[in-house]
Amino acid sequence: MEVQHRKPNMSLTKVPMPHQDPIERASNFNEVALGYTAEMAMEEARRCLQCKHRPCVNGCPVHVKIPEFIHLVAEGEFAAAYEKILETNCLPAVCGRVCPQENQCEEVCARGIKGEPVGIGRLERFVADWYMENVRKSIKKLPSNGHKVAIIGGGPAGLTCAGDLAALGYEVTIFEAFQKAGGVLVYGIPEFRLPKVIVAAEVDSLIQRGVRIETNMVIGRVLSVDELITDYNFEAIFLGTGAGLPVFLKIPGIGLPGVYSANEYLTRANLMKAYDQRYDTPIRISRSVAVIGGGNVAMDAARTALRLGAEKVYIVYRRSEADMPARLEEVHHAKEEGIEILDYTDIDAIEGADGGEVSSIQVHKMRPGEPDKSGRPRPIPVPDSQFSLEVDTVILAIGTSPNPLIRHTTEGLDFDKWGCLIADETSGATSRKGVFAGGDAVTGAATVIEAMGAGKKAAAAIHEFIASGQRAEVPEK
Repeated sequence: MEVQHRKPNMSLTKVPMPHQDPIERASNFNEVALGYTAEMAMEEARRCLQCKHRPCVNGCPVHVKIPEFIHLVAEGEFAAAYEKILETNCLPAVCGRVCPQENQCEEVCARGIKGEPVGIGRLERFVADWYMENVRKSIKKLPSNGHKVAIIGGGPAGLTCAGDLAALGYEVTIFEAFQKAGGVLVYGIPEFRLPKVIVAAEVDSLIQRGVRIETNMVIGRVLSVDELITDYNFEAIFLGTGAGLPVFLKIPGIGLPGVYSANEYLTRANLMKAYDQRYDTPIRISRSVAVIGGGNVAMDAARTALRLGAEKVYIVYRRSEADMPARLEEVHHAKEEGIEILDYTDIDAIEGADGGEVSSIQVHKMRPGEPDKSGRPRPIPVPDSQFSLEVDTVILAIGTSPNPLIRHTTEGLDFDKWGCLIADETSGATSRKGVFAGGDAVTGAATVIEAMGAGKKAAAAIHEFIASGQRAEVPEK
């Protein structure tokens, strides 16, 4: 591409991102955001002031060299921009789509002081997509350094840890419980937000670097952590098993047919491809749906239900819409598509019709009280405010916790009262020598990029651990 040097773009607003029409997209699973063209990307990149103090880099959990890659985009050097991102982030196409940049790198962007911040996420997505479409350069596997590391869990934390270690010459094997690597990227986030072909391409790039992936491997059942050390000679272990155990409410009717956890509902829709008529995946085709919760998972479940044919979808949330932890973009998209948000509303019971299946939910209104530890007003029930909502499906998106399998099958590890692994914040080191951990298994449900940041820290610590002549050990019994 011929480079034309132009003046900086001092617009106070981002270059708009093209999107599917809300009415049209509400009935398909194609990606909602359509991405920048090359011209749009270069124009947005010229909004970057190239700050010397680089606040955006510190705002990124994996410390992408943001000013450098954006400068390359402005110059039309898209391949070089991709290589620059890849120095610290092995999943750029994913991060450009699902990371909450508005709370991280873009939140501290100097352009955001007067106007909108630079569209860092949009530019990262453009660069990764452009590279996949135009370059497709094979990645050379580095010579082995002779050391072996096992990664348990193929989600964002595990993939990142594996990628960083492979770049250092380690023989890395990922043990993934599902039939595909990717974790929440393949079972949780819907196709219209993150096309699975993108995830597959990112995973394939790790395989090209020499990462071995063993699927359908439930560690704690097929093999134990101890066996990986004693029988397979892995010198260090990284536990990135996520937080996939759904939380249920203790209310009447929770066991009725038509009640789902968001995890099950989204797994059926995404990993098991219920959205694709070529697959015979059992899933309820609903007329009216209530999704309980206000995070990104709740938005994903609600928008998926709409696309699967529901005529009416409600999001029931006990705090205000402004207090929802979901990204503003996702809330905006949901409302555009016709999903109704019932904020300051809490559920009391789920009721069934004569056949036992869900027919309605009983709810009541809430009002804001004094701030709690999070700083948000604590919701307080409003007396005599109960009402009924006719629905035939209820999806619970109120949180998850780590699967207890590792806790019950592995000695020498410490866990907190919520079942999360206790690990050092800077290294991921656990209470057991040579075993490291990170991501949702440690923090509880968090963001993709935060899990990736934990994977990077653990990779650096594992390298230091093995380079010092140490290796994982099995505790004496």
